[in-house]
Amino acid sequence: MLLAIDVGNTNTVLGLFSEDKLIRSWRVKTDPRDTADELWLQYRSLIEGHEVDGLSVCSTVPAVLREIRQMIKTHFEHIPVIIVEPGVKTGVPLLVDNPKEIGADRIVNTLAAHALFGSHGPCIVVDFGTSTNLDVVSPKGEFLGGALAPGIEISVEALAARAAQLRKVELVKPKSVIGKNTVEALQSGTIYGFAGQVDGLVNRIIEELEVLYPDAGPTTVIATGGLAPLVIGIAETIDEHEPDLTLLGLAMVFDRNRQ
Repeated sequence: MLLAIDVGNTNTVLGLFSEDKLIRSWRVKTDPRDTADELWLQYRSLIEGHEVDGLSVCSTVPAVLREIRQMIKTHFEHIPVIIVEPGVKTGVPLLVDNPKEIGADRIVNTLAAHALFGSHGPCIVVDFGTSTNLDVVSPKGEFLGGALAPGIEISVEALAARAAQLRKVELVKPKSVIGKNTVEALQSGTIYGFAGQVDGLVNRIIEELEVLYPDAGPTTVIATGGLAPLVIGIAETIDEHEPDLTLLGLAMVFDRNRQ
């Protein structure tokens, strides 16, 4: 079985694949202070009872990636391991000013989005995580760039920290856009505000894509990331929801490099 590990700034998502099918996934907290031994104890408890014969990893946290490399040397040295970094075949051309700046997760998402949804035109991946990333994929599967914005939780925490009479609230859809109390007003501004931000950015990106690719099919907008369910059904431009997009992309990268 293939174990895919996506290390994000806030959470780490692990997925177990059997014959290219995701059979189990977990979401755990990312702690950059964890040692290789602590990571091994955590991961081993999750995959207990399953025989892992391949490993595919991407990370946006250098400290954790360093410890994962050490964990691999100790516990996975006899199985094929792919870490998404420069030199690894992804099949994704990076049409940006500095390809080294692009996070491995964004490259992996581009690959998966094009493979799953890009057969008729360009794609936009909206990844709702620590930051809200909009990644633009050409009809040929090229990474064109995108937009980065503060994530939903970061914005709520910053507002609570800077405004004396405001506080952190549960991130759920309020009963109406017009909040009748402080909690509902904060929830409305957060949930509907971020949905509106996404719709505004997506519509502007689509306008540029229509100029770049006038003969291409319609653009598909895919939502992913742990906070995506907060805006699904509210953001009007989202076409698809694929919560496991990064894990699926990691499995595809593993297959490409094994071949």
